[in-house]
This record gives sequence, structure tokens and C-alpha cells, in this order.
Amino acid sequence: MPPSISFQGVYPILATPFHEDEGLDLKSLDRLVRFMADVGVDGVTVLGVLGEANRLIDAEREAVIRAAVSAAAGRIPVIVGASHPGTSACLTLCRTAERLGAAAVMVAPSQEPVPNEARTFEFYRRVAAGIAIPLVAQDHPASTGVHMSVPPLLKLVAEIPNVACIKGEAPPTPVKFAALREGMKSRPVPILTGLGALYGIFDLERGSSGFNTGFAFPEVLIAIVKAVRAGDIERAWKIYGRFLPLIVFEQQPGIAVRKEILRRRGLLGSAKVRHPGADLDGGAAAQVHALLDRLLPGVDLTKPLVID
Repeated sequence: MPPSISFQGVYPILATPFHEDEGLDLKSLDRLVRFMADVGVDGVTVLGVLGEANRLIDAEREAVIRAAVSAAAGRIPVIVGASHPGTSACLTLCRTAERLGAAAVMVAPSQEPVPNEARTFEFYRRVAAGIAIPLVAQDHPASTGVHMSVPPLLKLVAEIPNVACIKGEAPPTPVKFAALREGMKSRPVPILTGLGALYGIFDLERGSSGFNTGFAFPEVLIAIVKAVRAGDIERAWKIYGRFLPLIVFEQQPGIAVRKEILRRRGLLGSAKVRHPGADLDGGAAAQVHALLDRLLPGVDLTKPLVID
């Protein structure tokens, strides 16, 4: 049985590591998961947007899930991204994740030529009915093209019992989080912040339960969440402000920046992005290194970061 999951705290979205020839690098994935557990995250997510899931064949997806669950070794739960435009195919991916030991699945809505909230609800209802593990409803219009307003999200929570969390990535996120919190009084579920933690402090102030995003320094996000929980909002703001330049730089379109930072941290053997995704060019790589040296001078990035 997978470990229980609360959807409270920090759940990093993991990159899928590749060798320079674009083959899967499962050794790096194992190292990445173990590092996340060591720094104290509450769980991890594989095969999200950062995980380049749409560039993997089914056998590779299964290999990634198996490797992540094995590396987690029951210490932390593994959420698996299982989005697919087809309802039946999405359910198949969810069932595969459940069979391989996932604690939950993350599913984004399917885009239709003519937007239809009733069909989106039916999509989630059918998928959720076919699995026994919790489901995270991902609200990320930038990647899906689907704009879900507050009422249909509330309907998902109210009428589908195993919709256990909302991942909010539809700006302005603080406003939407507050509206969701207000509307979920009868059955509140956690809302997790994505978008690279770009609006993180504002989301936490308006009802976010933590982070489900790929920022390469989860220790920073853990420290922010702990400060907010302790009522020390000034400390939370101080940490957020210190690392905001890196958060902003990482959140540029594409995933090459984040992969390069993870490589600098000794977690990935290569920062390779699978084609047609773009690798980091020399100028951007130099900016990454200069930014890290400016923010964390003399710090060994391969070790867990101590937030003072």
C-alpha cells in the first residue's frame, strides 16, 4: 500500500532525467527522489508538465513510475500525472499508476473544440469512478487551453468524493484560491500552488495549503510554508523576497533552466530536454550560474540548503 497523503505542504514536480542521447536516466531519477525525501518534502509528483510526460511512450511512463515509487520506498507518497485528452485513455493511465503504487493521480481537463463544463465534469466523474486512489484536479489553462471557473471546480469537489485536492495555476491565483476556499465550506479540500511558486506568498495568504511545483530548491518552499504555519509571515516574506529572482528566472517558458539548476545540484546527470523541447543556450546557462553565485555565494548546492 502507498503511504497516506494529506496534500498539505510541499510536493515538488520532478523533472524526468534524460541522458544526452535522450534515453531515460533512471539512476538520476532515483537520486532525485531520494534527495527530495531527505530534505523533508511531503511527497513528489512525476509525469507533470515539467516531467515531459507528453514526450514519453507508455513503457517509459511505467518505467518512471516504477523507479519513483521504488526510490520513495514508502518514505513519501508519489503523485503521478495521468492527463490525456481521451477519457478512456486517461482512466487507463490512472489505473496503471494505481497498480504501480501511486498514492494519487493528477489529471488536467481535456480540451474540446467547443468548451463544455458539463462534459468536463463527466470526464472527471468517469475517471475518478474507475480508481480507488485520490485525484488532484489540475487547473492549468496555460497547458490545457481549458479555463475552469470557480463553480465547476466546486462542483467537482462537492460531487466527486475522491477529488481530494485542487492544483491552482490559473492567474490571478490568490483571488481564485480565496473564492474556492469560500465555496468549499461544506467539504474543504487542500489547494496547492503551482506556476513555479511565482505567486506563492500571495496564494498562501489567501488559502493555499502549500506547493505542488517544480522549483529546484524545495527547501525554500518548505521554509516558507513552515513560517506561515507558525504565524511568522514576516519570515515567510523575507525568504520569498530573497529567492524571488531565482523563482522568476526559473518560471520562463520551457524547462531547460530548471533542469540545469538540478544538474548543478548534482541531481541530474544531464540537463537534456527531449526534442522538440529546447536545451539551454550558453548565454542563458551563464545567467543561471551567475544568479546562483549571487544568491548563494560559496554554498555547496549538492547538499540540502539551510535557510537562515
